[in-house]
Amino acid sequence: MARRLPPLNALRAFEAAARHLSFVDAADELAVTPAAISHQVKALEAHLGLALFQRLPRGLVLTEQAKVLAPQLTRGFDRLAEAVARTRGDGLQTVVSVTVLPSFAVRWLLPRLPSFRRLNPGVEIEVRAQHTPVDFRRERVDIALRYGRGGWPGLHVERFLDDEIFPVCSPALLEGPNGLRRPDDLRRHTLIHDVLTGDDEPWVTWQHWLVHFGLDEVDHRRGPRYSDSHMMLEAAVAGEGIALGRSSIMADDLVRGRLVRPFPDVQVADYAYYLLCRPDAVDRPAIRAFRDWLVAAAAEAGGISSDVVPSAAASAAER
Repeated sequence: MARRLPPLNALRAFEAAARHLSFVDAADELAVTPAAISHQVKALEAHLGLALFQRLPRGLVLTEQAKVLAPQLTRGFDRLAEAVARTRGDGLQTVVSVTVLPSFAVRWLLPRLPSFRRLNPGVEIEVRAQHTPVDFRRERVDIALRYGRGGWPGLHVERFLDDEIFPVCSPALLEGPNGLRRPDDLRRHTLIHDVLTGDDEPWVTWQHWLVHFGLDEVDHRRGPRYSDSHMMLEAAVAGEGIALGRSSIMADDLVRGRLVRPFPDVQVADYAYYLLCRPDAVDRPAIRAFRDWLVAAAAEAGGISSDVVPSAAASAAER
């Protein structure tokens, strides 16, 4: 049976405008003018006999009919692009776009990606580092790796890496008469803080940790603050003070000896790392390949914290 479809250019213009909620941004993506996008959208509206956007002073708003059509078109174009990439057989790679927190990208994901590429030479990973939430409807993103308690309704959500929280520092801070040997020694040392920008609460705070271990008399407010965990840990490596960090992004530094655990006290994190994607995309071959590799890599790395890397205090006791 013949397919009765609107012109492809009109569908592409509408799909891009629906994702961006902007004719200007859609025009930039498709390398045409905003007027051309507007013309194509009007032609599609005429073909369908209904309005697809409410054109308001503050921008575009999808109509109820458009909210049904837009995500289906996005999925269709994604699948079409992937099918063409697989069919051409001329070395063109399937690209999977992954958005991830900057600290996790630098300290966990990027060092491990070469193994994924060796196992999956036909899939190229595009890494986008960002703190902001992901809108799978408007953004061309296949996978998001996020840190939280779960949730994210309407998406495929899979927990892949848990965390422990404990202090770390440069090995140099363990030396000398004022060296770190027990938690009470924290009162004599600089505390380094990880503080997210915006309205979010910090995921890991010295106040929470000190109270948890009965050290609430230690002044948790002093010390330098960084908006990213990667910067905070690099400050700790440089000997600036003691950082309170997450095992997932400190594991490699602990194994290499750039950071050490001054004492064995550990707190299990309330948050974990999750893979998010659209429910209809989880079985796409390239996304499934990345998911399977990610879960295996996380399982291999998951034990590197209090089990594999003993604290300096525990090591001293063993000797």
